[in-house]
Amino acid sequence: MILIWLIAIPMIGGVLAWLTARKSETACRWISLLSMVLDLALALFIWAGHFPHATITRGDSWLINFDVPWIAYLGIHFHLAIDGLSLILVVLTAFLGIMSVGTSWTEIRHRVGFFHFNLLWVLSGIIGVFLAMDLFLFYSFWEMMLVPMYFLIAIWGHERRVYASTKFFLFTQLSGLFMLLAILSLYFIHGHNTGLYTFDYMQLRGTKMSAVTARWLMLGFFIAFAVKLPAVPFHTWLPDAHTEAPTAGSVVLAALLLKTGAYGLLRFVVPLFPDAAAQFAPVANVLAVIGILYGAVLAFAQTDLKRLVAYTSVSHMGFVLLGVFTFNELAYQGAVMQIICHGIATGALFMIVGALQERIHTREMARMGGLWAIAPRMGGVAMFFALASLGLPGLGNFVAELLVLLGAYQSHMVIAIFATAGLITSIVYALWMIQRVFFGHPREEQKLQDLGGREMLMMTLMIVILVWLGLYPRAVFRTAGPMFEAEVASIIK
Repeated sequence: MILIWLIAIPMIGGVLAWLTARKSETACRWISLLSMVLDLALALFIWAGHFPHATITRGDSWLINFDVPWIAYLGIHFHLAIDGLSLILVVLTAFLGIMSVGTSWTEIRHRVGFFHFNLLWVLSGIIGVFLAMDLFLFYSFWEMMLVPMYFLIAIWGHERRVYASTKFFLFTQLSGLFMLLAILSLYFIHGHNTGLYTFDYMQLRGTKMSAVTARWLMLGFFIAFAVKLPAVPFHTWLPDAHTEAPTAGSVVLAALLLKTGAYGLLRFVVPLFPDAAAQFAPVANVLAVIGILYGAVLAFAQTDLKRLVAYTSVSHMGFVLLGVFTFNELAYQGAVMQIICHGIATGALFMIVGALQERIHTREMARMGGLWAIAPRMGGVAMFFALASLGLPGLGNFVAELLVLLGAYQSHMVIAIFATAGLITSIVYALWMIQRVFFGHPREEQKLQDLGGREMLMMTLMIVILVWLGLYPRAVFRTAGPMFEAEVASIIK
């Protein structure tokens, strides 16, 4: 039942926070915070109990497996399971959920209860995506994430929030329909072949079908996950959604919602359609390199600080796409590290941008400059996460991108060479951002309060994690590694 509680606690906490806010907004915030702390404690309890063997080895054993019939006559089960990969992502979700509640502590002033209800329910949906092993249940959680995130942007966003939330809804909803069609097709093909109609992930692996059919179904899944990742050319919703979302919404979008797309590629696209994925790899790798370079160039072209950080996600998630379709263990490990480290570093940068906007009421870099002298703690923290984002050795982001590039070099040397240029471009936009915002002469007279105790505590925790992952990534490797050995073996068999 612990897997059910991982999903249910944020749901219950969201409802309680909404109801409590009528009497006390402070109590509402504390209920939300404690809900995510409890979720993180449960996830860490699972990890501590199984480390260093928190893995599946052959795809048929799980750390915890909960499977009961739901709509039995349609072959639908309420099937939740957790392995090394999903465990890492659940821990990341719970931790960044805490950060999201913390960063919205003073920013959100109206409809506080409904805000925390939506925030906790989108986090619950994300955890459900990482745990669902029935494809019908997975799709249900996939769609569940959409509605509360739409409200977070549309109600608490900035000037163009209605446009951004509508664009986000349309992109994710329409791409999800492609995945739904692919799921239903796989369901009927498996049923026709075996007489067993089921949505169970383990049963559907290895379903026999023609190569053409497999390619079309794989593309149905790929489009849905590529939009969420996002991969070029499906990325255009992301900068608008990030720019207009409240700070907590931007953190959840960049650090968690995008990771559901990466998880879908790792969990579903490659294992369900190994041959089709291998044939599609050259196209995916080209899209990945385009995303790495194009996202970096567009980031450098921005004048809006939040929009700049948003475009960096397009670039960094290109490394994840490259790692997934390289099909060797080094690249897979790098992709997982990138999922974690990008979530923390970019989430922190959005929190800093949110703190700046809350204080000086602008995101335009042309109106900033010289802020380090006024707010040295904020400047130092921003510098650290900018260096993490560009892949400074000693931090987790460096390990992630290095492993992806090493893995890609073994398989596709030319692709790896072009992708390496992304490291150079990231140096340009990251240092240019810091120079324009925190150094030089102030372009306007600013009265800026430095980061307070609550904000520094959150930033310190995120800094410690990135340093730990940079110096001791083995904990992640030992947790997720054997799963990737099995997936690589299924591709090259």
